[in-house]
Amino acid sequence: MGEGAFWDDPEGAQKVIGESNSLKEWTLPYQNIKERFSNVQALFPEAEECGDLGLIEDLSKELREIEKKLAELEIRKMLSGEMDRKDCYLSINAGAGGTEACDWALMLSRMYQRWAAKRGWDLDTLDTVEGDVAGIKSITFKISGAFAYGYCKAEKGVHRLVRISPFDSNAKRHTSFASVDVTPEVGDDIQIEIRPEDVRVDTYRASGAGGQHVNKTDSAVRMTHLPSGVIVSCQRERSQIQNREACLSMLKAKLYDREMSERKSKLAQMGGEKKEIGFGHQIRSYVFQPYTLVKDNRTDLEVGNIQAVMDGEIDDFVIAYLKEWGS
Repeated sequence: MGEGAFWDDPEGAQKVIGESNSLKEWTLPYQNIKERFSNVQALFPEAEECGDLGLIEDLSKELREIEKKLAELEIRKMLSGEMDRKDCYLSINAGAGGTEACDWALMLSRMYQRWAAKRGWDLDTLDTVEGDVAGIKSITFKISGAFAYGYCKAEKGVHRLVRISPFDSNAKRHTSFASVDVTPEVGDDIQIEIRPEDVRVDTYRASGAGGQHVNKTDSAVRMTHLPSGVIVSCQRERSQIQNREACLSMLKAKLYDREMSERKSKLAQMGGEKKEIGFGHQIRSYVFQPYTLVKDNRTDLEVGNIQAVMDGEIDDFVIAYLKEWGS
């Protein structure tokens, strides 16, 4: 093979670039952690000798940050699944509980939006179905960022809410459910065959905000995969063509997830098992009254600060799940 012949092969070049970037995702953070620790190690004796309490506090804070970064790198080591580093689709569907469940689905959607923002991920809302009275019946996000699927798969399952309903004039406690489904984005490197005759495409008018153009044309798209019954929809884009492309990408992701689940006996490898949206199947319970507690039924992790959790502080639950179940 002559000099430069390898780079005449786009696929080969892309593979090498991908492997190089993958190695950098490990080596660069490790080198950064090592350098930061060496700096602290060199300065600490001097700070103690001088009795500089301010510097000692700063160095202690830096050590805590280093420890946090090291823990994140250890967690990333667990994300070795084929799809863990991919972007993903996260869908929330209201379950048993009527209006209260729709409001719960909306609360969860806000929680995940805040979580994504804290992690520096990009989050796009692809489709929303409003509730009849309040909240939402369903919503679908596309989440893009480092190891988005690897982390988000820990949220797949049924989430249970217990609180005094603001929609009940008698101020009684209600139990509501919402399911979260997570699927990895499937790129061109994975072949999923979808025959045109197996897909029914429906167009309709977008129901959400988006300007006069979106609301006055049938730009929203719904795709139904007839053999499997899988349904996806998108109304985010102004163009029907763009919404079709987004739907096709989501459909591929759903079918890939379905195929992998059928192949593997342990559904935990693909993020957990999606079960009936009702009593006895929840992965996590959020109790607002008569006390405040969030408990993950898979790991038994409990957090009393429910407001922090609803503000997107769910990393502890995700990490506990990954440590116990891995990828």
